[in-house]
Amino acid sequence: MTKKVALVTGITGQDGSYLAEHLLAQGYRIVGMVRRSSTVNFERIKHIQDDIELVTGDLLDEVSLINLLQTYRPSEVYNLAAQSFVQTSWAQPVFTGEATALGVTRILDAVRTVDPSIRFYQASSSEMFGKVVEVPQTENTPFYPRSPYGVAKVYGHWITVNYRESYNMFACSGILFNHESPRRGREFVTRKITDAVARIKLGLATELRLGNLEAQRDWGFAGDYVKAMYLMLQQDQPDDFVVSTGETHSVRRFCEIAFGHVGLNYADYVKLDERFMRPAEVDLLIGDPAKAKRVLGWQPETPFEQLVTMMVEADLELLKHEYRIS
Repeated sequence: MTKKVALVTGITGQDGSYLAEHLLAQGYRIVGMVRRSSTVNFERIKHIQDDIELVTGDLLDEVSLINLLQTYRPSEVYNLAAQSFVQTSWAQPVFTGEATALGVTRILDAVRTVDPSIRFYQASSSEMFGKVVEVPQTENTPFYPRSPYGVAKVYGHWITVNYRESYNMFACSGILFNHESPRRGREFVTRKITDAVARIKLGLATELRLGNLEAQRDWGFAGDYVKAMYLMLQQDQPDDFVVSTGETHSVRRFCEIAFGHVGLNYADYVKLDERFMRPAEVDLLIGDPAKAKRVLGWQPETPFEQLVTMMVEADLELLKHEYRIS
């Protein structure tokens, strides 16, 4: 029996690595797209690198996307590639728009050109809600993005809807709220916190500088959320889904749990730093995952405190290994 083929853009990222693991477990042949760049980091997928095929392509180059689709003929495409760091989007707003917004158009158009029966998943984001107009946020909540990243994601979301409705394509968007893991990049606040906790506990650092401690987010485990992506492309009809826990916690609470896990008081080490304040803050994001639970049969499996302590433990082990601390 021929294996189903899935093309995953952004496979070297946090979500791409967990999705690849999940699709391998479902018996897929995985084609992972990476940019031809000297800075590509394969750390997150090194344990499965022999089980997947890595190919070069670029969301800025539609011809490369068409060639990939013609060569590998996937039945499913998961578009996880983007300039995905909110803070960077203020420093590089045009590039963020090219990759995170127009990149979605290029890959959708490549799918339409090569084989419009391919099932397509677009990674949308809770940052699209930004200055929220209702709490909690559902699939029908109006968007009010507060960063170039959020604006770009709104474009990517609506162009996916447009291609679905205009060309009758099976195109879905997953509006994923914050999802973290030990594979999260250190530039993200959650990993920045757990990495600092581990460093302070091991005597490698003395403080942690952060921005707004009162910002609240709906945080889940990335390994749970990629299962929702997969389930969306297995349905009879394409649709959009909020993927979240339905719970919210502050950055301060994240610090309390992370530091507390190693017997420390966060207040002794956390220093506020204006450099890490956003030009336009998003204060409260909390999703309503009722539709995903009802239609997809999906629900989060990892509680918030378990997620935080999992990340702290992983960073402790990583640094002990790196610095040969027993």
